[in-house]
Amino acid sequence: MAQVSSTAKIKRLPSPNRVAVLFAIVCYIAGCTTLGPASVQRDRTDYGGALATTWKEQTLLNIVKLRYGDAPVYLEVSSVISSSAMESQVSLGATWFSGWPNDGNSQALGAYGRYTDRPTISYTPLSGERFSRYLLRPLSPAAVFSLVQAGYPIDRVLQLTTRAVNGVYNRSASPFRARAADPRFYQMLEALRRVQRSEALGIRINQPGDKENTLIIVNRGVPDAVSNDSRTVREILNLRPEATELALTFGMVQRNDTEVALLTRSMSEIFVELAATAEVPPTHLQEGRANPAPAEPASDTPWDQPLVRIHSSATRPADAYAAVPYRGYWFWIDDKDMRSKSEFLFILVLFSLAETGVTPQAPVITVPAN
Repeated sequence: MAQVSSTAKIKRLPSPNRVAVLFAIVCYIAGCTTLGPASVQRDRTDYGGALATTWKEQTLLNIVKLRYGDAPVYLEVSSVISSSAMESQVSLGATWFSGWPNDGNSQALGAYGRYTDRPTISYTPLSGERFSRYLLRPLSPAAVFSLVQAGYPIDRVLQLTTRAVNGVYNRSASPFRARAADPRFYQMLEALRRVQRSEALGIRINQPGDKENTLIIVNRGVPDAVSNDSRTVREILNLRPEATELALTFGMVQRNDTEVALLTRSMSEIFVELAATAEVPPTHLQEGRANPAPAEPASDTPWDQPLVRIHSSATRPADAYAAVPYRGYWFWIDDKDMRSKSEFLFILVLFSLAETGVTPQAPVITVPAN
């Protein structure tokens, strides 16, 4: 809240100048008494930017905490209500004197203004059943392939969100289930990506309540290279060569040769995978404060590189996409690392998709109308 009060005396100014000064001050104060449209433009941009920045920082901090075995905390901003008010008052007075000893004249000007800004921001901690839905429940296969249908690269989506497809396992850097990828998992991802680019892969989402969704692979009217990739995927996943419609389900292994069983990760698993490759200060590793880094893969391929490169430094980075302080150090993502930035943004989208069922109601807030 800001309060301004001023009183000034203007002596012996020519009459036209006095009028101009008083008119300018009155117009300035009158112009400041309305906030409406200008406040929408200012507040919406500022609050939106602050929410986006803190969302990134909270996610990054929780990933880093997992590397240290610390408990992550998720706090949602459920509502933002901004209430602003401005009032002003202007008083003018003039006195003329004639004759000695009061030869001359004087004028008095007074102005008073007050601005009040009382934002109401509600926070909702993620706990209980909502915590289970967001973090512990595996992503649904339909949600994963809906992202693919929306245009996200299928290879990046499956590498991040799945542990296995029809028993063909992905690499894991988690200290709890560290393992190398099956030899043909990355070959399958590359072939699926080429099939996706040819528009020969689709998905049909069934009505709510149905247990299975359908993947559609088009074999006719596509180039020979795409047909070869389709055959490669079918061989790796043990699928019937002539089948064009495949059932999409959740599971470790398939029940028959027309089913794609996706063993998906939960958001908690995804965060643990990212935390395992985060860079931490060597002293913290030597002192046993953080989990050790995963073993180097046997073959150095681009697929085995960290999905999101998280750096650490003793000082705050000058050019960071997101940076958070923790245990006396700064952990950050380089703003020039587009691969890490795109993967991190994808994680934020996945975090929104993890919410299922009825959305809990936000708290009711009563705002006084002056």
